[in-house]
Amino acid sequence: MCAAVFIGAAGLIAGGSGDARAAGGAAVIEEGELDLVPRVVDGVLKLEIDDRGGGAPEVRAPSQVVVHAGPATKETVVSPAYPILGELVDAYFLNGFFNSGQIYAPEPVWKGGESGGGSEVGLTGFEGPGRFALYAYTPEMDSDDEPAVPYLGSDADAPRSFTLSADEGGMKPTWAFTEEGVYRLTFTVTKGELSATETLAVVVGDDVDPSGVTPGDGSEPTEPSATPPVSPPATPTRPAAHVIDNGHLDLAARPADDGLSFEIKEGSAQVHSWHEPDEVVLHVKPAARRKVVEGYEFVGDVGSSMWLLPMQQIDGLVWPGWSTEEFATSDVRGDVSFSLDSAEGPGSVAVFSTGATGSVTIGLDSRDGLPDVLAHSAHAHSHWNWAFTAEGVYRTTFTVSATLADGRTVRDTETLAWVVGNGTDPSAVVPGDGGEPTSSPTATPTPSASASASEPTSAPSSTPSPPGASGSAGPEGGSGTATPSSAVVTGPAAGSGAAGAFNDPKPAGGLAATGSSAAVIAAIALAATAAGGGVFAAARRRRAVG
Repeated sequence: MCAAVFIGAAGLIAGGSGDARAAGGAAVIEEGELDLVPRVVDGVLKLEIDDRGGGAPEVRAPSQVVVHAGPATKETVVSPAYPILGELVDAYFLNGFFNSGQIYAPEPVWKGGESGGGSEVGLTGFEGPGRFALYAYTPEMDSDDEPAVPYLGSDADAPRSFTLSADEGGMKPTWAFTEEGVYRLTFTVTKGELSATETLAVVVGDDVDPSGVTPGDGSEPTEPSATPPVSPPATPTRPAAHVIDNGHLDLAARPADDGLSFEIKEGSAQVHSWHEPDEVVLHVKPAARRKVVEGYEFVGDVGSSMWLLPMQQIDGLVWPGWSTEEFATSDVRGDVSFSLDSAEGPGSVAVFSTGATGSVTIGLDSRDGLPDVLAHSAHAHSHWNWAFTAEGVYRTTFTVSATLADGRTVRDTETLAWVVGNGTDPSAVVPGDGGEPTSSPTATPTPSASASASEPTSAPSSTPSPPGASGSAGPEGGSGTATPSSAVVTGPAAGSGAAGAFNDPKPAGGLAATGSSAAVIAAIALAATAAGGGVFAAARRRRAVG
């Protein structure tokens, strides 16, 4: 029986090993394997780090290094195998059970071969905002319901030392930290009469910039790091965008006086505000970066990077959903159609769902041509995975359309800007299509009398209360077909769509995919999106009625 149950995973901080510099000129290690090696040099025992993140190992003293365990290392598990930190574990893990191989993160290995084995490693000093534990836990142990084997820990009753063997492969235990912040771990290595003491600085989460952290015990003077000059951004031709970088939002279809309005709903069902898409920039933060694994080659090559916004909510990331909740089912014949007409940027955009068994359904995919159409039942809400394949600015143009009960086909076309990663300041990005506005800003429309609003609307707020999860975690079965965004109905349309909670996507081009490896990503709540670069220019069509 598998003891550990995965609940959620955060994204990750992009970065490299060795290139980034911390205060005092130290190296920031954010990904790749690093070996902690006791070795005797000229009769003196040293504890050194062989940084293998750049290929050939580079030897450094721990006091010259800042290790960064970014937000991608956060896991939430329920398991009796973690008595060190309690049965409910919500912490940050290096070499974690679930995120191993899926994220960009440091992978520390202890190697005792060069000292001939028998070296004793002790935790002789500790500073940090939370607790720390070093332990072994493998899939085999999990399968057999075996408890974790503790090696070191900050708790009073935790082991204070362990012995390294001469195994050349070394040991790769899990490092666990319970809170974000800066930790300083002092290790003393003993071999016979020889000993060496080093302090390793570890930055956990993204509350603290690792490049500003003094390495070692923090006593060395901090030298300000050189910051390259940044060219001033071009003067926006529109008012500054409203940047959304965390929490729940919906790409929503709303009833309007002239039929239908495509808008962005920010916040929860109880507390929210409405925005025009051309007033908003969505920021997909570096924490969304993950590796593409087998079964998801439609996003990119296996091992390449993607920025994933998942179906499940992850604190610190935007959580985009689809909403037609303000349309009553009696107001619409069939489905509401979300057509991705164009997507411009430095990479591709994909929107897909993952099932409980690991199956994958692709709703929208810019890699194989556009437009693609995702059909959504009226008076419903859903969340899908969003994936971007590069950092930069993206501009996605959507046409949202529906056939109303009176037979009219109504549509609204808008361009939504995204910034993926931290290479571009989202507050400096011109929203919408990036061009001059075609008209004065449009006030938020008042729903028509025939609309049945599913939730009360509060007064707009620039800072809505933190949203809770709302709606279903993903699309479910249903029926009905999407009305293409280009269609215009001049008279009553025949038939009416069946209204399930959500309808299966019916993208143009017959997009669909399943993969046996999909369970890997489904199991880790694979999700993230954002990306970017490039400028999208498209004609802006407002609330056309056929």
